[in-house]
Amino acid sequence: MKKIQDAVLENKKVLVRADFNVGIVDGVVQEKFKLNACKETVDHVLSQEGAKVALCSHLGRPEGKKNDSFSLSQLVGDLESILERKVVFAFDCIGEDVASALDNLGEGEVLLLENVRFHGGEEKNDEDFSEKLSANFDAFVNEAFSVCHRDQSSVTGVTKFLPSYAGFWLQKEIENLNKVLENPKRPATAIIGGAKIETKLPLIKKFEQIYDHILVGGKIANEALDQKLEFSDKVILPWDFEGDRLDIGEESAEKFKDIILSSGTVVWNGPLGKFEEAPYDRATREVLGVVAESGAYSLVGGGESVQALEENGLMDKISFVSTGGGAMLEYLSGNEMPGIKALS
Repeated sequence: MKKIQDAVLENKKVLVRADFNVGIVDGVVQEKFKLNACKETVDHVLSQEGAKVALCSHLGRPEGKKNDSFSLSQLVGDLESILERKVVFAFDCIGEDVASALDNLGEGEVLLLENVRFHGGEEKNDEDFSEKLSANFDAFVNEAFSVCHRDQSSVTGVTKFLPSYAGFWLQKEIENLNKVLENPKRPATAIIGGAKIETKLPLIKKFEQIYDHILVGGKIANEALDQKLEFSDKVILPWDFEGDRLDIGEESAEKFKDIILSSGTVVWNGPLGKFEEAPYDRATREVLGVVAESGAYSLVGGGESVQALEENGLMDKISFVSTGGGAMLEYLSGNEMPGIKALS
């Protein structure tokens, strides 16, 4: 990959693709960790003489139409606090308004562009929209690992029009994911939860080949049991449950904890129960606590897993927290990532 530290950015206008697809409840951002991921790259760009930076992202699924409930303007206050810089909001991500806002940026200020998915061309990777998104800039930096499995305008389309580089956070994501794939400290344990067995099955099969234990929970455990799927002895499915199989039971959770405490590496993606509804978040929270205290090299990703870490003050107890959910699954499963390939 071409890396941001190798780019000459003096007097350049730089478009940074960030991941600001965060939960917002009553105006409060739920995943500030994602906002912080672009800080090192923003600071680096603005340390170059005369350089200017604009951040772009999607938020939710507005279906190609402007919708105030999905406006990135809601993030300005939190971004200013996290980046420790004034953030100027542009009411579009293309066109003359963006050009004017860039020209008028003060030294050290950051431009935040409106939701790229307010344009239907974004998800279609429409070449005309990609060109318009690129038009006001001299260089592109991808800092959004979580969308690198998407072939979309703000991820791959713009790379056809601008010199393009991997940001610092994107590089860290790949470095740490490679670490747990290629050289895990033994015993190595994967915890796989959440929903949609069809999306998680390739990952379970991959870890069967390279890891010592695969602990399966969440809805996918129910689906695996119902479908009578067969695995090797490395794969441990829960045998007792809470409620109508809405969380794994205490005996299964204790077995999971014992395995984790003897592990050298732990990789986790997806909750073990219906995390959004108490008391079915119990196993996820308890097992996360054990992962945090285990001393193992730990890598955690996926929205609900990261939310649990934040809510329980455990973010700094995990070796690496990935911004990717689906992207983490795709990368660990060995599938091609269009956003990463576009930077080579």
